[in-house]
Amino acid sequence: MSTTTTAVAPLTIQDAEALIEGAAAAAGSAGVAVAVSVVDAGGHLLAFRRDDRAVLIAGETSTRKAFTALQLDSPTADLVDAVQPGGLFHTLPTALDRPLLFLAGGVPLHRDGRLIGAIGIGGGAPAQDHEFASAAADTLV
Repeated sequence: MSTTTTAVAPLTIQDAEALIEGAAAAAGSAGVAVAVSVVDAGGHLLAFRRDDRAVLIAGETSTRKAFTALQLDSPTADLVDAVQPGGLFHTLPTALDRPLLFLAGGVPLHRDGRLIGAIGIGGGAPAQDHEFASAAADTLV
């Protein structure tokens, strides 16, 4: 029985820049000004872009959405109900030093089945942010 594991290429700056461009193109086509954040597997910001017309808070929300998607390895759109009173993660948003954000727009990034980072979008309606993040994530090779 072999215990060898196959190495998975980490998220690179080239990947992150392509994700930023893909998300910005999707948002631009919809006429929505957004901020896009890409974090690596360690939760560190790898790339960021905020349209000059995007609301200022979009930068913070995009980064928190990406971090949340990474930490829970789940799209933030799938977690919104979990933080409602009585939900599985009701107290989680305030339990950590770095706040999580349970709004749609964060999507984990996988390569060969392994978590390598996450992308977060802020600035549009939550469903739009999720759509733009998912579209960008789908282009990752």
